[in-house]
Amino acid sequence: MSGRQKVLLVTVAALLVAFFVLAVGVSGGDRGRADDPPGFVERLGRLAGGSTSVDPATVQADCDRTGDVLSFVGGCAVRVADPGELRTLVLRSGRPFVVRAPAPRDADLTVRSEVEPDDGGEAVARIAVDSAVTVLLSCPGGVGCTVTVAAD
Repeated sequence: MSGRQKVLLVTVAALLVAFFVLAVGVSGGDRGRADDPPGFVERLGRLAGGSTSVDPATVQADCDRTGDVLSFVGGCAVRVADPGELRTLVLRSGRPFVVRAPAPRDADLTVRSEVEPDDGGEAVARIAVDSAVTVLLSCPGGVGCTVTVAAD
């Protein structure tokens, strides 16, 4: 190994260590919330233009539906048409509910999440979809649920 290659290797290693130390030092150690992205991420999303949410009109369900509101007892299968690119299915409810959905892309994984109302009194689930998919909804305790398929 030549002297020039050694200097380059040491420089790259020093940069990697510096970036790691910077990343660890900048993080506040707080646990973030996936449904509360950092401000700069939101601004970048607005600059990109258009909504990245699934159009509620492309969603079908095997439970009662009035407009964009789904009503069911026990469970409901929600089918999303292929959005053509990565989009977010947004579901809102005043009560807790459970979501089971396949992970996007080629991941062989089903994600299950118990969605609880936040301080504003609304439970919001954001599910990433990139192809035609079926999302299963259920209500804890077998009680009735009302879930809205939202545009954002």
